[in-house]
Amino acid sequence: MKHISAFLSILLLVTFVSCNDNQPAKEEAKAVADSSAASKAQEPPAFQPYNVTIIQHKVKDFDKWLTVYEAHDSARKASGLTEIALGRGIDDNNEITVASKSEDMQKAKNFTNSPELKAAMQKAGVTGPPTISFIKVIRDDNSPIDTKDRLMIVHHVKDFDAWLKVYDSEGKETRAANGLADRGLARGVDDPNTVYVLFAVTDLTKAKARSASPELKKLMTDAGVDSQPTISLYKLVK
Repeated sequence: MKHISAFLSILLLVTFVSCNDNQPAKEEAKAVADSSAASKAQEPPAFQPYNVTIIQHKVKDFDKWLTVYEAHDSARKASGLTEIALGRGIDDNNEITVASKSEDMQKAKNFTNSPELKAAMQKAGVTGPPTISFIKVIRDDNSPIDTKDRLMIVHHVKDFDAWLKVYDSEGKETRAANGLADRGLARGVDDPNTVYVLFAVTDLTKAKARSASPELKKLMTDAGVDSQPTISLYKLVK
């Protein structure tokens, strides 16, 4: 019995020491796991592409148009449209650009084709047919920036991937030196080779010069742009 008792005592001692020896390792592993979990929690969520409907038109009187537009908000929301930007033209402030996030693209298309919207536009003093674009945003920089001026350029390309390589090789720094800060990149929903590029304008004179420059024209040709670009300059009011 003495031998058995001594054996059990030794076994308990070994087990106790073994548990104590492993405790620091367990605590370290737990600390690493907790740190990793905290790091993941702090990481921003991965960007998810989203659809946007853009309506551009000219109006007789902005204030009158805005009153009708705001009164029509419930109809837009019922069609899954949430306003994300409203701008007035820099060179002509009666040129309006409205961008709305679109939950359901078919509902958005039905809304833009509806007699109700046509009647609202007539009441608001819209002159001429609107330009309506349905796009999928694939890059989006919504970090705070002081300037409210925006430049959007739209053009058609032969091959989007080939165009993107040339665009990325030009680099943000080159565009920034010309008064243009990257804000967004999108493709047409119905034609993915129609490209929409959005910039914040940090220097209007430089941005206009760049937009009309032979260097940009050559860059577009090299990138496979096969249509006349459409450029919109506007200032965000909302």
